[in-house]
Amino acid sequence: MNNKVVWVTGASSGIGEALVYAFNQRGAKLIISARNRDELFRVKQNCKNQIDVHVLSIDLEDHNSLAQKTAEALRIYNRIDILVNSGGISQRALALDTSLETEKRLMDVNFWGTVILSKAVLPVMLQQNSGSIICISSLVGKFGTRYRSAYAASKHALHGYFDSLRIEIDNPNIHIMLACPGFIKTKVTLNALTANGTPQGTMDSAQANGMEPSVCAEKIIAALQAKKEEVYIGGKEVKGVLLKRLFPAYFNKMIKKAKVT
Repeated sequence: MNNKVVWVTGASSGIGEALVYAFNQRGAKLIISARNRDELFRVKQNCKNQIDVHVLSIDLEDHNSLAQKTAEALRIYNRIDILVNSGGISQRALALDTSLETEKRLMDVNFWGTVILSKAVLPVMLQQNSGSIICISSLVGKFGTRYRSAYAASKHALHGYFDSLRIEIDNPNIHIMLACPGFIKTKVTLNALTANGTPQGTMDSAQANGMEPSVCAEKIIAALQAKKEEVYIGGKEVKGVLLKRLFPAYFNKMIKKAKVT
């Protein structure tokens, strides 16, 4: 990773923040993005090598700005070797209670923001004939649970889109990977949208007892270096992917009883 140019969205907290520190320790040159500039500068100050960390604020909901933000990122280092799409928001509400506006926002940030930014960066990587795009999906990108219908839909959509994109690009020098974390100890549940679009403001017990973000980040980078196309990260919840595939009826009975908050 030494001297690789890595652009991380969602870098102000959680998995994105942990990835910033992990890449920084490996000598990467970083562009860190999120909406909150103050938090981004806090993350930068926590990096061992601050000189090679550049703050670039970004709003994944402002789709029309993403091409310009990509141009700004390119002016910093003149290349982008790795794009980490870590920006996103979660959901904690029943489907029938959730407003269409809230569901649309989840798709706009998690799916469209990721797709539009990746499509802006991909031509750069094709011109370089090298590059990696990492999308931070979720285990609920592989199966659904209660309170996460639109969130799960946005993550499922990422898999369909980027699996197809990988086949279309068909270039061994362009690597596309979907990382699917389970319960990771981040603030994602604090900021998760309730039915009317307001943040939940409380921490799920499952999330609070989850894997440390730094451990998750190390596993994502290991999968990146191994050029995996998909990686599942977490505790026993990871087994749900295989159970869903091999024993769907049993899995459906099990997931109805599972504690997911």
